[in-house]
Formats: sequence, structure tokens, C-alpha cells
Amino acid sequence: MRHLKRTAKLGRTFEHRNAMLANLVCSLIKHKRVTTTLAKAKAARPVAEKIVTLGKHATLQSRRLVAARLHTHGPTVQLTKEERQKWRKDDDILRILFEEIAPAFKERNGGYTRIVKMEQRQGDAAQKAILEWVDYAPPAPAAETPETGAEAKTAEPAKESTAKTVEAKA
Repeated sequence: MRHLKRTAKLGRTFEHRNAMLANLVCSLIKHKRVTTTLAKAKAARPVAEKIVTLGKHATLQSRRLVAARLHTHGPTVQLTKEERQKWRKDDDILRILFEEIAPAFKERNGGYTRIVKMEQRQGDAAQKAILEWVDYAPPAPAAETPETGAEAKTAEPAKESTAKTVEAKA
């Protein structure tokens, strides 16, 4: 009997299910929004919420617990300094969680994720859903400098010359 057993098995073994949920939460942290089936989204939600709660503590122990739960580690090959900086900026799950996502939810006591139901999948009619962060506003990028007058003037003749070539071909 499965009384009081609330774990969604999802037709997988224990190891496969945990690895899949860890990968789903890593994708959620990296991309801020994941489209998956409703059952997987409902199973991944508590994992993501516990990970964010650990991220809010920002201690070495919580960082180690998150790394162990999500099976994250650094790049497996030797990288140059520029590649390592790019990896750290774009793909380092722990950095993204502890420096971007967790501080955004510092004042919130729970309920960090939302599930939005979508239409059924064409092939097997599985209910699809979007798993995303609630009220997450990514850090604003650096303000772009407005174009100077010289750059704007050089950009316009290039557009005109292309338009003339298109008219000439027609």
C-alpha cells in the first residue's frame, strides 16, 4: 500500500527521477522558465522551492547542499580565462542561484515558482505546463549609450544603398 506516500514516481526509478528533477531545476535556474509536462512541473516545484530557500541562506554549507542536490560542478575540460568567465556568467548554476535568484526572493517566505497550464501535446496528449519564477525581475543590463550623430548618419546611407540595390534588381 502507498498510504502517505506523496512522491510522484513519473514512471522512473529513484535515481533517474532525481536526476531528471535536478536537471529540470537547473534549467529553470539557468533559463528562468521551462516548458514541460504538468506532472513533471508539479514534481519539480518543491525541489526548486527548497533550493531557493537554501540559496537565501548564502552560507558555504547551503552552497554545498545545493551543489549536491543538483549534481552541479564546474566545467569538465580546461578552459581559457575568457571561456571560464563566459561559463561563470552564463552557465554557473550556483552563481546564478546565489547571486541573482535568491536575493530577488529575500523578502518572500515561499511560493517562488508558478505553474501555468498549456494545451495538450500533439503526440501523446500529455498536459503541458510552464514552470517559471514568480515576480522575478532579472538585474537590469548596463545602459546602452545612445548613437552619436556621426554613427546615425553613416547608418542611414547604408540602408538607402541597400534599398537602391533591391530596386535595381527588381
